[in-house]
Amino acid sequence: MKFRRIDELPPYVFATVDQLKRDLRHEGRDVIDLGFGNPDIPSPAVAVAKLQEAAAKPANHRYSASRGITQLRLALTEHYERSFGVSLDPESQVTTTIGAKEGLAHLMWVLVADGDTVVVPTPAYPIHRVAPALAGASVVTPPAEGGIDAIAEAVVAHRPKVVVVSFPHNPTTRVATAAEMQQLVDLARERDCLLVHDFAYADVAFDGHDPPSVLAAEGAETCAVELYSLTKSFSMAGWRVGFAAGRADVIGALVKLKSYLDYGTFQPIQIAATVTLREAPEYPAEICEIYRGRRDALCRGLARAGWDVEPPLGTMFVWAPIPERFRTLGSLEFALLLAREANVAVSPGIGFGDGGDGHVRFALVENEQRIRQATRSIRHLLN
Repeated sequence: MKFRRIDELPPYVFATVDQLKRDLRHEGRDVIDLGFGNPDIPSPAVAVAKLQEAAAKPANHRYSASRGITQLRLALTEHYERSFGVSLDPESQVTTTIGAKEGLAHLMWVLVADGDTVVVPTPAYPIHRVAPALAGASVVTPPAEGGIDAIAEAVVAHRPKVVVVSFPHNPTTRVATAAEMQQLVDLARERDCLLVHDFAYADVAFDGHDPPSVLAAEGAETCAVELYSLTKSFSMAGWRVGFAAGRADVIGALVKLKSYLDYGTFQPIQIAATVTLREAPEYPAEICEIYRGRRDALCRGLARAGWDVEPPLGTMFVWAPIPERFRTLGSLEFALLLAREANVAVSPGIGFGDGGDGHVRFALVENEQRIRQATRSIRHLLN
């Protein structure tokens, strides 16, 4: 049988490294997994306690609302005002999503169709390219290293309906200033396209960088939607609590679509997320400090191995150019070499699309001791 949409998806190269990691572990090898960006830091204690309390009440076991309970949407608007200086209407400008990936995928369903074009800088987090393609759109991929100028050139040349960006950026860790966000908003208004900003790493930034919300830019309410989640900011990956916020008619369209597709996240989770936003506002800073320590341990360890990598200003990743003498291998073969010879699993850059093959991505999902162990093994391999 031929399946629609699925057959056109590119090969998932990350699975190759993951399978090797599993095989090596089956052999008894201690493989340090710095590939999958799956946060290992515990969720806030207040979230766990409130979840237990809410789950004990049978009334919370019924269907919830796909757009999210009122208090959760209100708590998100309070968080945006406090953290990013952005005022939002919880009734018309906010909806919950079952994580940012689900929100982006269904957002594309209401925005684009066959014949439309979406601009996505590459390399990119895979769902950024896949979601528009699954909705039938053509995807144009300017180089992420070209920054705002490359995006602008693609918009002028291809007249897209949507532009998808993300800062701090996964996998390249590029960051943007408030002025650059304003440039993107001005571009979207001038060229009559919608700007979608994946703000997954809103609260994971270092060395004085303060990631700006695109919704803080002047005029953003007319042309922008932002995706935010508790996954990285509050280390609540498995809880699947995300939000779409911004232009009211777009949020309304997403709400209408989702009303046919789901009943929202389990209500005790929504209640716990509400309390977390209100009672644990400092938790993202604690998480950020942990990632900063891990970033420094990794970059210093790689430098001692003769592999100099610039410390990123944001995200929970390090995007590392492959050392010169291994570059001809390509990122997949180099990642397999690291797994086999150094017992370290990383993500091959080619899995993130064009422009990624000269890099591998390290995820900061092990403690500093394990990261230093990984860099010592890499040093033995490189030397």
